Amino acid sequence: MTQIIPAHRRLRLVLWAGTIAVLVIGLTVLMLRKDGDPSQQVTYRGEADIRSEFSLVDHRGKAVTGAAYADQWQLVFFGFTHCPDICPTTLAYMGSVLDLLGPKADRVAPLFVSVDPDRDTPAVLAEYVAAFHPRLIGLTGSEAQVADAAEAFKVYHERVEDAEAPDGYRMAHAGHIYLMRPNGGFEAVFLEGEQPPDALAEEIAMRITKEANQ
Repeated sequence: MTQIIPAHRRLRLVLWAGTIAVLVIGLTVLMLRKDGDPSQQVTYRGEADIRSEFSLVDHRGKAVTGAAYADQWQLVFFGFTHCPDICPTTLAYMGSVLDLLGPKADRVAPLFVSVDPDRDTPAVLAEYVAAFHPRLIGLTGSEAQVADAAEAFKVYHERVEDAEAPDGYRMAHAGHIYLMRPNGGFEAVFLEGEQPPDALAEEIAMRITKEANQ
């Protein structure tokens, strides 16, 4: 029987395959040029491909950019309020992580970015995020703004017509949780279900402490 790989695992495989391919190509070109002009050097910085850059509106109706959270670590998840499974499960998981972080949670901005701006207005997001954690921040915007944010984080999302879904469509999307550094750079990516919330909280706390001691 053919094994069906879940969409989020396919995306992770694609991301890692792309990273490896770029690295291999870069090393090959560098070897070919090693006897030529020394200024012709190939550099590779994979983390630069994922960055916390966006211009959106929070669930209070305030326009915000990534700079608004520049003094905090960011825990970022893309989804939508009509999501039947992955989103509520992941947001509840993020809420548990925040509780387990204790005082260190003040160093973390938990962001839920909607990929369904047509339905997810600030008012809708305000009611939705309140059900999971009081510190959770909902973000939305125009289709172009959301698309730009998803591109910055390299997040897959797509509208899928479905007659049985509310309003006749659903949003297919990746289920990754991104941990971003205070400078907006990429730190790590996680999936709900791959580790219990206490393990993730411990890992985030360790990274926060390490940064504070540098």
